[in-house]
Amino acid sequence: MTESADAASIRKWWRTSIIDMKPGQIAFRGEPIQDLIGNITFPQMIWMMTRGQLPDEKQAQLFEAALVAGVDHGPQAPSIAASRMAITCGIGLNNAMATGVNMLGDVHGGAGEQCAELYYDIDRLMGSSGSLKGAVQVGLTNWKEKHGKIVSGFGHRFHKPVDPRAPRLMELVRNAASEGTVDGKFAAIGEAVQNQLAEDRGGRPIAMNIDGATAVIFCELGFPAPLSRGLFCLSRSVGILSHAWEQMEQGARNKGPMPTNFLPLYEPEE
Repeated sequence: MTESADAASIRKWWRTSIIDMKPGQIAFRGEPIQDLIGNITFPQMIWMMTRGQLPDEKQAQLFEAALVAGVDHGPQAPSIAASRMAITCGIGLNNAMATGVNMLGDVHGGAGEQCAELYYDIDRLMGSSGSLKGAVQVGLTNWKEKHGKIVSGFGHRFHKPVDPRAPRLMELVRNAASEGTVDGKFAAIGEAVQNQLAEDRGGRPIAMNIDGATAVIFCELGFPAPLSRGLFCLSRSVGILSHAWEQMEQGARNKGPMPTNFLPLYEPEE
């Protein structure tokens, strides 16, 4: 039977190459769901859904390491604290997760995207100059003119001078580069940025933080910069869910950001 013009127009309202779904059939990127279940990992599924094809085993392992590293950072992280407070207001886990994820903005959670943009910019600059140090210096100058003195992906309010997650992730990148899984150039760029920032601080070391290290991995694996933020949201959602569930089990009610025996400082307007 020939499809009517109206039916064809309606079907084109949403167009996707991600899923082909009809009664009795589900296929992701052309692969039947029953062939994927039990045969690929969740990180591989994330990669396939966002990129359109499956990663090889080594790529998937490096990708998974980045996802594992960003899962949680405790209730002092705004996204985690927000999810716990939301639960004490009497809402469900899905609402608490949405509350936490919605806290992941440019300052908290979005730094990986910004750092990836910096790395990609330095890589482009290297293509024209051939000098890593020169490209880093120009890239950082461009960054600071646009964003200010704080460079996303570097420095940490708790972990000084080392964020314990970053060295392990960078070790895995170096291992992957030695095996030919990745190129290694973004690891070199990330470390060069870290060294330049320390030099600019008079030799005082500065941590490459979780955003700087995962941005190295996502760039090495070819993910566009905006996906760095989305992937971090996926990773941190695990911690948000865990804390929301723990708070639900603890059973507190209407718990605010500070104990009730402490009050905010009142400062009258002058």
